[in-house]
Amino acid sequence: MPLLTLPNPGALALSLRAKALVFEDPRSQAILDRIRQLAPSDATLLVTGETGTGKELVARHIHALSHRRGRPFVAVNCGAWSESLVESELFGHEKGAFTGATTAKAGWFEAADGGTLFLDEIGDLSLPLQVKLLRVLQEREVVRLGSRQPIPIDVRLIAATNVDLEEAVTARKFREDLFYRLNVATLALPPLRERPGDILPLARYFLDLYAHRLGSGPAALTAEAAARLLEHPWPGNIRELENAMHHALLVCKSHQITVSDLRLTALQPKAATSPPPSERGGDRGAVDVPFQAGPAPRATSLEGALLALFEQNLPNLHEQIEETIIRTAYRYCDRNQLQTARLLGISRNIVRARLAQFGELARYRAARGGAAAAAAFGRGEPAAASRVPGTS
Repeated sequence: MPLLTLPNPGALALSLRAKALVFEDPRSQAILDRIRQLAPSDATLLVTGETGTGKELVARHIHALSHRRGRPFVAVNCGAWSESLVESELFGHEKGAFTGATTAKAGWFEAADGGTLFLDEIGDLSLPLQVKLLRVLQEREVVRLGSRQPIPIDVRLIAATNVDLEEAVTARKFREDLFYRLNVATLALPPLRERPGDILPLARYFLDLYAHRLGSGPAALTAEAAARLLEHPWPGNIRELENAMHHALLVCKSHQITVSDLRLTALQPKAATSPPPSERGGDRGAVDVPFQAGPAPRATSLEGALLALFEQNLPNLHEQIEETIIRTAYRYCDRNQLQTARLLGISRNIVRARLAQFGELARYRAARGGAAAAAAFGRGEPAAASRVPGTS
């Protein structure tokens, strides 16, 4: 049975990452074949999948199969660092570059030189950092904070995310040019519920792993417990399965794990997101991963809400829906007209005209004016004229 594990998984007890992958299910075997195809290349790779599906394990295996295997593999979680620190960690800094920088320090790109840099949760990077990352990928060099001297690098980048980057691009939360730079080759890891052939082999692996750690004898799953594992949707994927097996081993009797020993969450998986464009066959220059399309998804919650409105046969429905969309987006963007226009993909003039038509600007001016007058009254001063953000 093909098995991938993290180095020293016992030291990662609190990690949310998957610690093992097996490739018994046909979909997993297709992934393994694809990994072997992609490993020899130096192309940037984008790995997508829900939390706990084994994205770092895949990245490590690709590195181990590549010609870079004798060089460093550096794994970084972009969401684990504050914005003020992540730039220094990524690109390094010189002595005195900022308060507390008492010595020069190489960043992750330099540390991974000649090898592979794995950037997990890349969708969490701020837009300014995305610009700098894009430049590094284009120029193949980094400039440390506090320096003007570029440092050449030779790194293969593997990025991973559990969000739909296309949706993030549409929402202006991820740069479109960086998305295309990352989307050279893609690999989507299906959730555990979509590869049921891996569930029981993984369960047995974790049972053996924790039996060895606890110093107890081997435990076996009853037929009913095995069936229950196969029925569960596993929203937490492999990490959830590992926790379930650990708990079951602690409470089971006579080395037999029954359904009552299984502590399974009642949470449901998030709604499936669209696969990357390379897996829909619509993106040029990307490497396709040959998975069969599943059944057509059910109507979304938005479609359901629209159908409910249609049933009511309301007058002027289009105007009501348009007003609700623009008003909600305007408030979501903290009443900034320019950001609202970008979010909705329309011009600022249209946003301004619609807000004036709906009376939103007048209401906000009145509210701001009243608040300013109250504050001025409390200070014994005349109220100053207020201005609506995003207007001129």
